[in-house]
Amino acid sequence: MINSLSEFKVTSAQAKENPDTFWSEIASEFQWKSPWKQTLDFDFSKPEIKWFVGGKLNITENCLDRYIETQPNKTAILFEPNDPTETAQHISYKKLHKRVCQTANMLKANGAKKGDRICIYMPMVPELAIAVLACARIGAIHSVVFAGFSATALAARINDASCSMLLTADGGFRGSKTIALKEIADEALVSCSTVNCCLVLQRTQQEVQWNSTDKWWHEELEKVDDNCPVEVMDSEDPLFILYTSGSTGKPKGMVHTCGGYMVYTAYTFKNVFQCQPNDVYWCTADIGWITGHSYIVYGPLANGATSVMFEGVPSYPAFDRFWEVCAKHKITHFYTAPTAIRALEKHPTSLVEKHDLSSLKVLGSVGEPINAEAWHWYDEHVGKHNCPIVDTWWQTETGGILISSLAGVTPQKPTFATLPMPGVQAVLLNNEGDEIEGEGEGILAIKHPWPSIARTIWGDYERYKNVYFSAYPGYYFPGDGALRDAEGNYRITGRVDDVVIVSGHNLGTAPIENAINEHSEVVESAVVGFPHDIKGNALCAYVIVRDMGVDSSTIEKEIREEVAKTIGPIAKPDRILVVSGLPKTRSGKIMRRILRKLAAGEHDQLGDISTLLNPEIVEEIKRQNS
Repeated sequence: MINSLSEFKVTSAQAKENPDTFWSEIASEFQWKSPWKQTLDFDFSKPEIKWFVGGKLNITENCLDRYIETQPNKTAILFEPNDPTETAQHISYKKLHKRVCQTANMLKANGAKKGDRICIYMPMVPELAIAVLACARIGAIHSVVFAGFSATALAARINDASCSMLLTADGGFRGSKTIALKEIADEALVSCSTVNCCLVLQRTQQEVQWNSTDKWWHEELEKVDDNCPVEVMDSEDPLFILYTSGSTGKPKGMVHTCGGYMVYTAYTFKNVFQCQPNDVYWCTADIGWITGHSYIVYGPLANGATSVMFEGVPSYPAFDRFWEVCAKHKITHFYTAPTAIRALEKHPTSLVEKHDLSSLKVLGSVGEPINAEAWHWYDEHVGKHNCPIVDTWWQTETGGILISSLAGVTPQKPTFATLPMPGVQAVLLNNEGDEIEGEGEGILAIKHPWPSIARTIWGDYERYKNVYFSAYPGYYFPGDGALRDAEGNYRITGRVDDVVIVSGHNLGTAPIENAINEHSEVVESAVVGFPHDIKGNALCAYVIVRDMGVDSSTIEKEIREEVAKTIGPIAKPDRILVVSGLPKTRSGKIMRRILRKLAAGEHDQLGDISTLLNPEIVEEIKRQNS
């Protein structure tokens, strides 16, 4: 673990000078069945990337087996149910190992084998994490689909990967709602010919329709024991597929592999969060997203940490649920999304103050750049100015955190992700693809591979090459813009396709949103471009305010003044719409592609909006745009 700023600087220099030696030393801390012959083999022009070539391992030995000898009774997963009156579960490393082995045997007894793709469509219960690890133990490739996606979205992901098995549940609890997961799964499977077995967990006890391929999870578990030796995997064997939204609308199945992913997620968890042996770490994400894969399951468990799984939502049964859970379990590390922070910021601070949050040591932000107002609210009311905030930048495609401060070790700077992790060679490029030296703003790119980079898009290598390596040859292109200050700190300014050219000026939408969000009445905003006869493009701002009954004309005037003052008159939005919500994915990502279509009046070109968290908001915005 890196313990000081000076050590961070030395480590970063060593990693840049000799990446092979640097990562080889880190990888040697893990258990391998046989060593690798070559640390790294890569060519970005193809692109082809291989880490720890020839090395053999199983990731679950490094997450479970090595800890059942050293800390068998330590809590590995602490499960907090949706209903606060239901008893929380403390699952020790020894118990988790037994349950993973038993579940792995259940999968094998029902035909699963190494290389098979298994789709997992489950609520946030311990069995979801156990299923993920069970797949990894037998060498099956897991594809977790968030349990809020529609039947259409689920079917598309099952078919894309030709999954042979589906793991689901009768239903799931989410706040005051009960989600009929089995019913949705049944609808999806009508068009999925490759699935020959569906294992169903009992969670809600609701009645379900039964099909010939269905089997009860608990009944199948009773048929097997808990002795399951690991499948030996090559470092470059696929570990999982995880789908992420594509700009074309078709999701991309990012493929992550066993060795490099393990090494990098464990390394970044250890150093970014600085967890100590008795700490209780809580990432509020769902395992259906990359944050849950890397920083609920694999990263924490590979470090022998206690990782909290939360089934519920921050608003149930009241808007203090997060803080109630933090106090109840004496959470030390709290990692959540700016979307959640902004939602909770709307409510009285007394909801935070009524709970004892003195156990907190580190706060984290993930999913999108955090705006200044949310950062300061988080720092003041949750951290009490005593907790470093790690503002982490990374993607599904990167597998792990690429840019972040290290908690209490490297300096933080509000709204800045700050410095690249050791071994991550970040650069800024201009539009011609030339590197920008020193302070500046441009296109963010990475000029050398790190171990957890996705290796391909499942079944579509050409798309992988075109999306990430063709725009700027010799670099990985994440699609984000950034600015860099004199100290080398990076601030993510938004997607490059969220840069709008207005009257010849390149305007990043993230800084404009940040300025709008400074208004005391604004909760959240999203800025997009739309065609303009004179300027080429103009700006449309969608704004959520605290009180929908307030005079919108006054707010619009004040917003334009604030943007003009903060950025310049050229950045003032031509159109400001006060709305009750923004179209978002289930993970809280604002769907700017939809907002751009709405602003341009292209209401018939929105594509499938059924997988949105709040599809009804699209109709509201349509009415306001018409």
